[in-house]
Amino acid sequence: MTARIGVVTFPGSLDDRDTQRAIRLAGAEPVALWHKDKGLGQVDAVVLPGGFSYGDYLRAGAISRFSPVMESVIEQAKAGLPVLGICNGFQVLTEAHLLPGAMLGNDHLHFICRDQKLRVEQTGTAWTGDFIAGQEIHIPLKNMDGRYVADAYTLDQLEAEGRVVFRYLDVNPNGSLRDIAGITNEAGNVVGLMPHPEHAVEPLIGTGRTDGLPFFTSILKKLVGA
Repeated sequence: MTARIGVVTFPGSLDDRDTQRAIRLAGAEPVALWHKDKGLGQVDAVVLPGGFSYGDYLRAGAISRFSPVMESVIEQAKAGLPVLGICNGFQVLTEAHLLPGAMLGNDHLHFICRDQKLRVEQTGTAWTGDFIAGQEIHIPLKNMDGRYVADAYTLDQLEAEGRVVFRYLDVNPNGSLRDIAGITNEAGNVVGLMPHPEHAVEPLIGTGRTDGLPFFTSILKKLVGA
């Protein structure tokens, strides 16, 4: 079985090709999906990549949430389809209410681009099984609206249920509450994070490390039962 992982391209997506390459390096088959598609073409998982979909007008991800393809993504994610949202994709997932909370502008009001240290908090999701709990990794980060916020009740619930998947270490680059860099839904099939694992899959690019590759090998193993 060859796992087929769809990558959605919205107008303004920047990292869809990089994500497709990361999927291919992990051993799965990337499938290009267009924002106007009304179906997902029988893919086994979906990635919403980074970028500035629709120019980030209104709010980051707010327009993409209403793209035709998202109707299928939302429906199938609720039925268990693994979905990964990276940066702008994370923003889309919160706008679509597949993940709780919201993404606001960075607290310093500047675009940030840096190699970011993270701690892996949760390895029980569809996308993090190849990590070790407590593992420290380095993943490129680039965003303008990367500040994760939620009310105290939601934050306490995420913590209590082990749904904080990644946390910023050494420095909080955007003011995200409780240093949260990524979260998951209750079922563990939907994950969103601000840093870009697709830029850390080969030693010659990104951080010069391959700390992002386990995202894509994790889902491959989940799908094929390896």
